[in-house]
Amino acid sequence: MKSELCKVFEKWERNDDYLNAVINAGIEKNRKGDVTLYLTDASNQPLSGVKIRAKQIRHQFKHGANCFMLDEMPTPEDNKYYEETFAKVFNLATLPFYWNTLEPEQGKPRYKKDSPYIYRRPTPDRCLEFCSEYGIHPKAHCLNYPCIKTLDWMNSDLQTEKMLLTKHFKELGELYADKIQDWEVTNETFWCYHNEEKHLPSIYYARDLIEWSFNAARQFFPGNNLIINDNYIWNNHEFFHDRSPYFMQIERALLKGAPIDTIGMQFHLFCKREHFLNYTQQSCDPMRHLDVMDCYAMLGKPLQITEITFPAYSPETGDEEFQAEMVRRFYPLWFSHKAMNGIIYWNLIDGYAVGAEKGDFSKGENYYRGGLLRYDLSKKPAYDMIDELFNHRWRTEATIETDEKGKAILRGFYGDYELTIEGNGVTKKQVLRLSENPIQTKEICLN
Repeated sequence: MKSELCKVFEKWERNDDYLNAVINAGIEKNRKGDVTLYLTDASNQPLSGVKIRAKQIRHQFKHGANCFMLDEMPTPEDNKYYEETFAKVFNLATLPFYWNTLEPEQGKPRYKKDSPYIYRRPTPDRCLEFCSEYGIHPKAHCLNYPCIKTLDWMNSDLQTEKMLLTKHFKELGELYADKIQDWEVTNETFWCYHNEEKHLPSIYYARDLIEWSFNAARQFFPGNNLIINDNYIWNNHEFFHDRSPYFMQIERALLKGAPIDTIGMQFHLFCKREHFLNYTQQSCDPMRHLDVMDCYAMLGKPLQITEITFPAYSPETGDEEFQAEMVRRFYPLWFSHKAMNGIIYWNLIDGYAVGAEKGDFSKGENYYRGGLLRYDLSKKPAYDMIDELFNHRWRTEATIETDEKGKAILRGFYGDYELTIEGNGVTKKQVLRLSENPIQTKEICLN
């Protein structure tokens, strides 16, 4: 039975022809390119009729999820399944660097693999081990998250907090700047601004929160990609084009010299089921998404969808198919935009989200059943849809042949390729990177 939640797609259906044209043209222009191959023999003479089979083995475009449930499954077999299922569809992992769980006791940080256990917070060294084993790009989340519940020793006057944060940044930079390229510096700075019960640290209310955080981070992450991240973006009370609060926050920080490299944009659809259709009237409007991406791209920085939760709400077939349809529609829209450089889902598995006990679906983020796997680790249609997009629809396999000048042109999605070349009595394998350079050529000698 079709879920009533699918009514959210009415605006998509009214604009299907236009959206399909925009998406298809954007993907062709922004995610694919050409490389000219020249095949010669040992005497540097061109070889015609050489067959080249090209198989893409890795995407340049980053797509991932958080890896917070690493080693959290009930059995070693389940943990291995988690790793393999993650690596099958993602090439990026968001690593937890929340200060309150990274250093719960002052001066005793949890960096090493054998550090004390905290739920949903695998250590940096263990996460990097996982990423290295599977060829996954690690991303750190995050350096300064001042509205999260902090520990008493972290809360003080503004100058003391800045001193402690600087020490924290320096320590992380020395340990991980050369291992993790991407760092979210600030996160959710609009959240709970008026919630006085949270006893927020002084830095949260500092006028120079963004500028100070990014300039402090740059000292210890000189060659890294520094990312700002927030969720105050899509709805009518959040988006006013270049007068949007988040836009103006970033623009002001850039004008004041903050070294922001990438703009992170969350898309969690956290609302009760009965309010979903009303809540998402603006946030799920595809035309709104195009406007938002075009607007923020004017700041001249790459964009990244950093955290995604598409709710299913129940294990019913119709609701899970609705979640997959959300992936099918939104991922291509984002993927096609020139400024976008990454799409990152949030929780891989149902029942292990923040705010509830394991397997309790009555509260917290578990309520939304926003994972791509069920609690028993079986795959949901949304997982299969991501697999279909990145491992099939947006992946290139082609066979080309050189002409009389020894030339052949490969067009495909940006990324790494394995070439199998047959000609001149030789079979040769070679790895090729197809990138966004405007003119790409590669000379290959068969001898």
